[in-house]
Amino acid sequence: MRPSEACLLLALVGTPALAAPERVVSMNLCTDQLALMLAAPGQLISVGSYAQDPALSPMAEAAKALPANHGLAEEIYLMEPDLVLTGQFSAGPAVAMLQDLGIPVQVLPPADTIPQIRHQITLMGDLLGRQDAARSLLARFDAGLDAIAHSDKGRAVFYDANGFTAGGQTLTGTVLAQAGWHNIADDLGITNSGTLPLEQLVMSAPDLIVTGARWPGRSRAEAILDHPALRHAARTPAVTTDSAWICGTPFILHAIESLP
Repeated sequence: MRPSEACLLLALVGTPALAAPERVVSMNLCTDQLALMLAAPGQLISVGSYAQDPALSPMAEAAKALPANHGLAEEIYLMEPDLVLTGQFSAGPAVAMLQDLGIPVQVLPPADTIPQIRHQITLMGDLLGRQDAARSLLARFDAGLDAIAHSDKGRAVFYDANGFTAGGQTLTGTVLAQAGWHNIADDLGITNSGTLPLEQLVMSAPDLIVTGARWPGRSRAEAILDHPALRHAARTPAVTTDSAWICGTPFILHAIESLP
């Protein structure tokens, strides 16, 4: 746990005089999901607007029951929260303004590995004063992981718009590894996100290609995903990612199960 996280936990839940927060606002897609899973009834009063989009959030229906915010300091301040949750890449001027106004804000980094996901579940449970709920969620998550058959299925690669791929130190890499696939990006020295030329992908002869989710309309960035070479580069039909692949939450179990 980082020093900043430890200090906030002491401030919020480590002092007996302070009760669990009663008015929690989340303004990040990933903290939205964890908060929706763990918050007590009525404790979470708003989530980010993206949480209500089924293309992005596996908890869209639950999120639609709450008012949506757009990550603006003014709107969130008027909700009178006693805790605001956000992610590292959502932290910006709005977060700084809320902190200047005296609103407690917890910034969570991305969770890309199983230990990081488990830590964030525990951290969220502590922040919300919902430790029992967090332990129950962890138990279900661990049981789901234990139920996955561990076998070597072959070599896979993730391929997205503009030829981007994902290495072993990403959430996508974690999903591939947990599903029993060896990530070709690791062999090519790509540990995080990077660009993979189509020619190199074809020459790598993957057994499985996992592609990014497609969006409405036409995009030159996505045109490479329609290249005929991709249809013949792997022995297994391509699998397309969905909302379960976006955030490091227990929903990655659905992403793992979606792979052949």
